[in-house]
Amino acid sequence: MRVGIEALNIYAGTAVLDVELLAKARNIDSSRFENLLMRQKSVALPCEDPVSFGVNAAKPIVDALSDADRSRIEMVITCTESGLDFSKSMSTYIHHYLGLGRNCRLFELKNACYSGTAGLQMAVNFILGGASPGAKALIVCTDMSRVTTVEGERMIEAAFAEPSSGDGAVAMLVSDNPKVFQLDVGASGYYGYEVMDTCRPTSQHEAGDPDLSLLSYLQCCENSYREYEKRVADADYQATFDYLAFHTPFGGMVKGAHRAMMRKRKQAPPAEIEQDFSRRVMPGLQYCQRVGNIMGGTVFLALASTIDNARLNGPQRVGIFAYGSGCCSEFYSGVIAAQSGVEQRKVGIAKHLEGRYPLAMDEYDKLAAHRNEFRFGTRDALVDAAMLPAIDQRIRGKGYLMLKRIKNFHRQYDWC
Repeated sequence: MRVGIEALNIYAGTAVLDVELLAKARNIDSSRFENLLMRQKSVALPCEDPVSFGVNAAKPIVDALSDADRSRIEMVITCTESGLDFSKSMSTYIHHYLGLGRNCRLFELKNACYSGTAGLQMAVNFILGGASPGAKALIVCTDMSRVTTVEGERMIEAAFAEPSSGDGAVAMLVSDNPKVFQLDVGASGYYGYEVMDTCRPTSQHEAGDPDLSLLSYLQCCENSYREYEKRVADADYQATFDYLAFHTPFGGMVKGAHRAMMRKRKQAPPAEIEQDFSRRVMPGLQYCQRVGNIMGGTVFLALASTIDNARLNGPQRVGIFAYGSGCCSEFYSGVIAAQSGVEQRKVGIAKHLEGRYPLAMDEYDKLAAHRNEFRFGTRDALVDAAMLPAIDQRIRGKGYLMLKRIKNFHRQYDWC
């Protein structure tokens, strides 16, 4: 049975910051900064939150469906580490504002940056199980960064987390009609253990050990792939995959992981590794460089980037590495083809990224100062749409969903 992603879309907000501006403003060591391989980071406005991001990512997918196909969406999963309630799932809000039918499972998954892959695999098994033939599942990975700007002296890990962290959402329609990405069923190696590399001990703070996080990422990449090799006959890291899409905390970490894999698995020399990185990995980093790490959706941001930037002359196999701190990881694979590119061009991700408002540093800092006003646990609040009039005017009439108010903890949204 064929199964995988029928449609895939990204929403990276309406504002963006050039990370070189940020690096200069924060006095970040330029030699170290270059290793991030970052260009831009998406920045949420006060009227944007994980719900609005998720709806705006999913709406083009849902709107393109016929009434009959829309009625077959029988599962909506939000995959996030940016939940807005200890009990109520954001999937209920997303389901409501997308106007989906009520015969639908609605729930939420949390597992750091692995959550999106957990949601995809859960949806795949729902489809393969055949309990409801022809059913579809909508997976929405939506997250907001929690990096707080600090005046004066800054810890080095916080300084480098700020330019690499972004805000955004990925929506995927999973079905037995995988027009975008056909999963290799059963071709999957997973690996996990307890480690305190990165965590969110409160709703507004991140903590962890960046060196330990890097080591855990590298260990998981190698061992999840080793498990993949055990399950897939004749798998070869260099020959089996035409492209590779990695969870991307920042591009430099991906480059380091790929270099380690090529050294250990293929004993490849530096020049060959660099050429292989440019050919098979770099297509998947292009969107990540312009959005930042959006947690559970980042690996699918890399997949979308791969599809939009790959040479799709025929079927191409993509190896995918997903990682979530704490930790859980998975290496799996699937096939993209010429049709994948056709489907992706319909949603216009590159055009969306180009259309974001470029923030000046004073505008970015102003947004950061107001970021906590609508945080987890806010009981009552009203969004000031005129805080940055230039952005407000730019998004009018775009048809995006935006947060308007919070009343007795209930979030209320309007279409702009």
